[in-house]
Amino acid sequence: MTDVAYVALGSNLGNRERALDRARTAIAAIRDTVITAETPIEETEPIGPQPQGRYLNQMIAVTTGLPPHTLLAALHRIERAAGRARASRWGPRTLDLDIVMIEGQNISDDSLNVPHPELNNRDFWQRQLALLRGSVDG
Repeated sequence: MTDVAYVALGSNLGNRERALDRARTAIAAIRDTVITAETPIEETEPIGPQPQGRYLNQMIAVTTGLPPHTLLAALHRIERAAGRARASRWGPRTLDLDIVMIEGQNISDDSLNVPHPELNNRDFWQRQLALLRGSVDG
């Protein structure tokens, strides 16, 4: 069985464009996972109380045969390889990868919430998701 998952990519430290490019390459290398569509990259203001630089954000659609928690673990490995330190909530980061939605699934546990609980608070995610769902559906 394969699922369609939507993964948000973000970076606001270092070479942001290269971080997103490397993340896409690493995601494409995850077993049983194929990138099927991607949005344009857009620059957004940071979210949260800490002063920090602007983000580059993008969302991709993937088909995957992996269970959701296995996909999440693979994304966390990619973040760590990019130098991601989970020092503070909403702090600056070299790479942030979030599973925003998995078609037909609702998951809520200690390690994964899908749809992502911040989806309704992030206009750029809503725009990007609408673009991808249109390209995946039609």
